[in-house]
Amino acid sequence: MNIDLKKLFDISLAAGKEIMDVYSKDIEVETKQDDSPLTIADQRSHNVIMDGLSKQYPDISVLSEEGRDISYEERKAWNQFFLVDPLDGTKEFIKKNGEFTVNIAVIEDHYPVMGVIYAPDLDVFYFGSKDSGAYRLEQASKSEINDESDLIDKSTKLPIEKKSETINVVASRSHMSDDTQAFIDGLQMNGQPVDVVSAGSSLKFCLVAEGKADYYPRFAPTMEWDTGAGQALVEAAGGKVIRHEDKERFYYNRENLKNGWFLVERG
Repeated sequence: MNIDLKKLFDISLAAGKEIMDVYSKDIEVETKQDDSPLTIADQRSHNVIMDGLSKQYPDISVLSEEGRDISYEERKAWNQFFLVDPLDGTKEFIKKNGEFTVNIAVIEDHYPVMGVIYAPDLDVFYFGSKDSGAYRLEQASKSEINDESDLIDKSTKLPIEKKSETINVVASRSHMSDDTQAFIDGLQMNGQPVDVVSAGSSLKFCLVAEGKADYYPRFAPTMEWDTGAGQALVEAAGGKVIRHEDKERFYYNRENLKNGWFLVERG
């Protein structure tokens, strides 16, 4: 794989700095063709990430939400690529609730093998790979990190041991659906206590990776760049991300980049 987590850490923090510069001011919002919101922060983060990845890894292709118009004919031969969401949780960003993230995943042969998630307003950096496991670093921008081993040493290993018998289900603040509510109701019918934990953006994956949530059912549309880094993190922490329709592991670089329903389970 030969991709350095420290380099992805630096790129993510630089992107987060651009986002926070916009966040501190009045936010102007445009609307994409699919009616989803877009801000200048999305584009500024995208530019920083693309510049950083192209300098560090010029031979590896990048699929980013803000550069999505790459044909399937071109990308279907990719064995390895970066999957990027420069600003996940734009709705949360606009609401100014702090629950937005920078997501960078490494996809190899259709599956995520490494992922980093940076929440710039919270200043928390999550990262994981199939080789090193999953971790969380608090006060990321204030941490002096020299290399990848230093990053791992100064971070908290995930998941954190769960002590409660309550089943925690994480659900989106912006996308709670009837089917998600039905999933929660089904757990409660088994007689176990269930709490709902709300979160925006890819922080929902982070809660499962940390062990603060047992399930994240997503029975509503997402795109591949919304989930790649989160899946890498959850799987590095021992969890699973499975397709709703056939219970198989979630995979990537499909012809249609829109995701079907899925369920995230803690390890």
